[in-house]
Amino acid sequence: MNSDLAILQWYLDAGVDEVIADVPWNRMVPVASAAPAVPGPAADATRPVPSRLATPKPGMPPPGLSAAQPPAPPVQPAPPQAPAALIQELAAIGDLARLRERLETFSGCTLKATAMNTVFGAGPANAGLMIVGEAPGEQEDRQGLPFVGPSGDLLNLMLKAIGLAREEVYVTNTIFWRPPGNRTPTHQEVLACAPFLHRQIGLIQPKVLLMLGGAAAKTLLQRTEGIMRLRGRWFEVAVDGASAAIPAMATFHPAYLLRSPAQKREAWQDLQSVRDRLRTGAV
Repeated sequence: MNSDLAILQWYLDAGVDEVIADVPWNRMVPVASAAPAVPGPAADATRPVPSRLATPKPGMPPPGLSAAQPPAPPVQPAPPQAPAALIQELAAIGDLARLRERLETFSGCTLKATAMNTVFGAGPANAGLMIVGEAPGEQEDRQGLPFVGPSGDLLNLMLKAIGLAREEVYVTNTIFWRPPGNRTPTHQEVLACAPFLHRQIGLIQPKVLLMLGGAAAKTLLQRTEGIMRLRGRWFEVAVDGASAAIPAMATFHPAYLLRSPAQKREAWQDLQSVRDRLRTGAV
C-alpha cells in the first residue's frame, strides 16, 4: 500500500468518511460556460478564460450558485433490506451450529468465491457481550476465526481490562468472508450477509452489543455518521428473534487503535461504560 492510500485508510479508520468544503457549492447547478473566444492572437492573449476550479472570494458563492439558493441536501443511502424468503428461512433455525451449516451453503455473497475460509464467529451461545467487527482480515481468513493476530491480541487485552476473558464473549463480523486485499465491504456484500448476522444476534440475545469500528456501527445502527460521532453513545438494536431491543455501543476498532494509540483513552471510557452496563443493566 503506497503512502497516499495508507493516509486515506487512516482517515477512514478514524471515521473521516465525508469531506466538507469551506464554502457551500451546489454541484447540481451547472457552471456557466466560457464565452466564445474572439478569433485572433491579440484577443486570445487578453481575454480571461473562466475556470471551473477558480476559488471564490470569501463570503461569495461559487460560480453558478446564487446566494439565495441553498445547497442540495446529501443523498442518504437506503438501509439494507434483506430478502424476505431468506429471513423466514433463517428464523426457523434454532441454534448457531445449524445457522453456520446454512451459511456454508449460502451463495448469495460473491466474497465466498475468493476467500479461503468462512469466518462465522466464535464464543458461547449465551454470551452476555457480543462483539461485531467489520470483516475478516488475512489471518482470520487463514484460520477461519474472527479477531486473531495483532488486532485479536489487543482485543483480548481490552476485554481483560474490564474483567472478561475472550472465551466469555461472542465475536463476529458484519460479513463472513475476507474482501480481496482487505478492502472495505460493499453495500451489496453487507446486505447479503445481514440476515445471518441478525439471526446470530437473535439467537444469542446478548445483554450488550459492542460494535468495533465505523463500518460495523453504521451497518447495525443504520446511520451515516462516522465512528467519531457514534462512539461513546448508547443505542438500541432490534432484530427478529430477540425478545427486546439490545443496548449497543460503538468504539474504535483494535486495528485502528494499533495505528493511533492516542485514541485508547476514549476506547477505555467506552469499555468502562460497557462493563457498567453488563453489571448493573443501567447506563
